Amino acid sequence: MTFTVSPLSVDKLCAKVPMSHLEFSTLSELDPLNGILGQERAVEAIQFGVAMQRPGYNIYAMGDSGTGRSSYVMSYLKGEAKRQGSPQEWTYVHNFDDSRSPKAIEFAPGQAKVFEDHLKEVIDGLMVSFPAAFENPTYQQQKSAIDREFNELYESAINKVEKESVKIGVAMYRDASSVSFAPMREGKALEDHEFAALSDDERDYFQEGVSQLEQRLNNELLILPQWKRTTYEKHKLLNLETVKEALDPFMQPLFDHYSENPAVLAYLNSMREDLDKNIIDQMVDDKVTDSRDDAGRRQAYEELYLPNVAVTHQVDGGMPVVYEAHPTYRNLFGQVEYSSDQGMLITNHRLIRSGSLHAANGGYLILDAEKLLTDHYLWEALKRALKSKTLKIEHPYSDLGLTNTTTLAPEDIPLKVKVVLIGSREIYYLLQDADPDFQDMFRVLVDFDDTLKRNKESEMAFSRLLNDRVLKENYADVTQAGVATLIEYSSRLAEHQKEMSARIGDVFELLGEADFIRQLAKDDLTTDIHIKRALKAKKHRTGRVSEKIIEEIVDGTVLLESDGIAVGKINGLTVMQIGDSSFGAPARISTTVYPGGKGIIDIERESNLGQNIHSKGVLILSGYLGNKYAQKFPLDISASIAMEQSYGYVDGDSASTAELCCLLSALVQVPLRQDLAITGSLNQYGEVQAIGGVNEKIEGFFNVCNARGLTGTQGVIIPKSNANNLMLSDEILDAVSAGKFSIYLIATADEALALLTGIEAGVVNAEGDYPDGSINARVIQKLEEISKLGEEEESEEGEEEEKPDTKDGKSAR
Repeated sequence: MTFTVSPLSVDKLCAKVPMSHLEFSTLSELDPLNGILGQERAVEAIQFGVAMQRPGYNIYAMGDSGTGRSSYVMSYLKGEAKRQGSPQEWTYVHNFDDSRSPKAIEFAPGQAKVFEDHLKEVIDGLMVSFPAAFENPTYQQQKSAIDREFNELYESAINKVEKESVKIGVAMYRDASSVSFAPMREGKALEDHEFAALSDDERDYFQEGVSQLEQRLNNELLILPQWKRTTYEKHKLLNLETVKEALDPFMQPLFDHYSENPAVLAYLNSMREDLDKNIIDQMVDDKVTDSRDDAGRRQAYEELYLPNVAVTHQVDGGMPVVYEAHPTYRNLFGQVEYSSDQGMLITNHRLIRSGSLHAANGGYLILDAEKLLTDHYLWEALKRALKSKTLKIEHPYSDLGLTNTTTLAPEDIPLKVKVVLIGSREIYYLLQDADPDFQDMFRVLVDFDDTLKRNKESEMAFSRLLNDRVLKENYADVTQAGVATLIEYSSRLAEHQKEMSARIGDVFELLGEADFIRQLAKDDLTTDIHIKRALKAKKHRTGRVSEKIIEEIVDGTVLLESDGIAVGKINGLTVMQIGDSSFGAPARISTTVYPGGKGIIDIERESNLGQNIHSKGVLILSGYLGNKYAQKFPLDISASIAMEQSYGYVDGDSASTAELCCLLSALVQVPLRQDLAITGSLNQYGEVQAIGGVNEKIEGFFNVCNARGLTGTQGVIIPKSNANNLMLSDEILDAVSAGKFSIYLIATADEALALLTGIEAGVVNAEGDYPDGSINARVIQKLEEISKLGEEEESEEGEEEEKPDTKDGKSAR
């Protein structure tokens, strides 16, 4: 049997768009597609997730960035939310029983601001009515009458004592706060020296009289505290009546308006009681002079009585859809702020700041999973809120002892929100494995595909989506050929001839850059020429490293041949990823083989540069060699494999086919073609498996050959299963068309050997033998020779051990 592998024809190297698929001359002839392209599975899932209202059916939308997942989720939720009724509004108000625990009051949509306006009118009324109500002549007359009544009682008691003092010749003196007595003779009070000159009997007489008067005064004023209490109660009643008369005109309508809202009524009653006390304390008994100015009083009223509207909604606005771009604890749950007053931090219910959960309550909250999970405490707090269905504002990290500031503890609000997390597949599976609560709380998976099927219908839909972008960004119209180039670029991103990349954002980016180039050229339409120029410019901007590698290969700094033959050397293909750009870079693989039992040594692994998958590929070689060549004798070789001039980490098993061919070349001393490069993963039965980055790998070796000058014999060998992944550049297509470069497909390692050596690998016959002169026959012959060398060495070692010991005549065993 002969292995014949022919190079691929140029039409197999890139899936060009048939112009019959694009039934337009320019995009302006099409209706724009406002939505998402493909993604039927994701659309069905999000429809289910939004419709399912049972607890735990929150949504995780996963997929690569740029697939339109965020914009589609947002637009779909907004569309659905408009069909639903607006949720309730919430305000925080002062708690007159416990100022550290503000109350939360619920309102119908649009009513929270109305309530706030009503209370502002109350404050306006307070400013107008007070202190004017206490300066009213009627109030002053009533207050004076109460004071006069008390004074009359007091004067009456004092007069009785004064009359008694006159009878016994004692003078009584009164001032604002006390009453005193002094001896008197001939209508004149005696001085101290005059009183001392009196006889003892006279002095005793006067002293006894003063004692009697003082006792009489005490008896008369014994009821004075009761008079004061009565006067105080009359003043209090007068003040309350005055306040009531002033407040009723603008407070009573509120009681009537909110008669069916128990929470508001309770607050208004507490507010009214506090107003009675507050106004009287501020305004009565000459305290007006000590109170603050009008601006200060208004501010005090507002801080105490006005509500803090946490969230409002339009009456017909539908459910809220909130995207929190920076999910921190404060941004999600809200916080209590502080103000400084004479160096002290103070707060009140008006300084409560609502968060995204307040805004999204009753609707949808969209979060980036990666940003959310940067704070474990935040993730746990969100889960607690969703489980308990309550929205609680607390000081973050207070449980960890990171703060000791006295703060408010607002009343919890009922929480009903559907959370939509947008993130990668890695985060989704990580949460599934690491967090047992995740699966119960996010039961709806919206999985956005990485690629889309490419056919006539999808290409036309893609064109309509491009037109929508052109109209939104005010780009110039795009020709049919330009759209075809963009579709081919999308297939290149998808690495598949029958698919397009779902990362439509990358295509939009290229379209924008092409439109910029069109502007510079002052053309009216964006064509394929502009798009190809944009691609070339982007490649040049990000191609410094790849160009440097090619230069080093061409000038001999990096050893790699692109023509001739060599034993134990082969050109492998690698892909390098730097930032957002990737490119192919050929690398020489070398192998040495010698007798021994060490097996295959992977130098990359031994030097800690080979990663797990690369090491796996090398280990598979041992399984393949043993299975195919060592059925009749043990595999007894030592070999070493190295990726030459590679000083970074090496991963992936795409070099395993190249490593096998190189190993067998070194074993049987058959040279390999250096004008060919090869890539492909090998299994233990010699089947060549698909690899990634095939286009970049081919282009990497082509660029080296092109820089040195194409000879016509150069080419790349790739797995047959990668045929559908070929979306090569026009430069390679032109070279293949001109017969200067070739692409070969292989399915087995034997096909690779035949291509690289020019010698048939050979097919085993019924007796289990390979044709003489074939590569496989030479390998078996060489391995058998090495195995026999090992047996001879063991035999010689055994004979050496059997020789007698001449000193004592005993055998050494």
